[in-house]
Amino acid sequence: MLGVMGSAVGAGADRSEGDRVVVLVAGGPDGPRPRVHPSDQPLLLADDLAAVRGDGCFETLLVVDGRPAKPERHLARLARSASALGLTGPTAEEWRSAIALAAREWGRGSEAMLRLVLSRGPERGGRETAYITVAPVGPHAVRARAEGIDVTALGRGFPADFAASAPWMLLGSKTLSYAANMAALRHAAAHGFHDVVYLSSEGEVLEGPRSTVVIARAGELVSPPVEVGILEGTTLGALAEVAAREGVLVRRERLLMTDLIAADAVWLLSSVTLAARVRRIDGVTLAGGDPGIDVAGMVDRAVGRS
Repeated sequence: MLGVMGSAVGAGADRSEGDRVVVLVAGGPDGPRPRVHPSDQPLLLADDLAAVRGDGCFETLLVVDGRPAKPERHLARLARSASALGLTGPTAEEWRSAIALAAREWGRGSEAMLRLVLSRGPERGGRETAYITVAPVGPHAVRARAEGIDVTALGRGFPADFAASAPWMLLGSKTLSYAANMAALRHAAAHGFHDVVYLSSEGEVLEGPRSTVVIARAGELVSPPVEVGILEGTTLGALAEVAAREGVLVRRERLLMTDLIAADAVWLLSSVTLAARVRRIDGVTLAGGDPGIDVAGMVDRAVGRS
């Protein structure tokens, strides 16, 4: 059973933290697809492999005033993750139709996070399960945008070139197996930090559990390349398009922790929090001045918030 409660309310209405919209895209109870599913009724079977194995993939995108932000980037990445897992899933057009339905059902007037989920389906056999949930953007994301964050650096335990030699590890895919990422975030919170920057076994900067690392240096933006076994950031890709129009170069380069500490500014980018400026890494307070690049503003323009 998918235990999400709440129902859609009219466009422009305020949303409570418990509000949810659920749209069934594939699998689940019989009926037309896509369709709004009552959020207080069961959707997943108890042996669905999303629940018992984390066997599936997902994407989360921002909804701004009723409009999904950069859906094509998310659908392209979802397709890559599904391919790595050997999943078929709904077609891109089926996902688009379901996204539009979910956004309409949510309405305008409040930002939301819209999550696409694709599971291998029931362990007993049967169709893959695909569904969408929509929920309010949490207050922690709003605070991170406005106030910045403190992060801790944690080792991920494998070398930066591990992804090329071990494709079965699904590095660079956005899978439902997120227990380790959530454990890292709980560890960070227990020690007074808001988020995490992962390091390879050699000390290279990788990514956050739910974010992409970007630094400002000498008038440019620099982020680690996907070749180090990280997820391709959709927000970074959208930012790069805006940056190019505004004359700011975005480069991909292997980074060390010393690069972050010496940078003009550091951000963690993600689809819902958007741009969270890093104030401190472990015991080191980072430069707090104007880096000369309005990353938060460019991200807002990239996702349609301004």
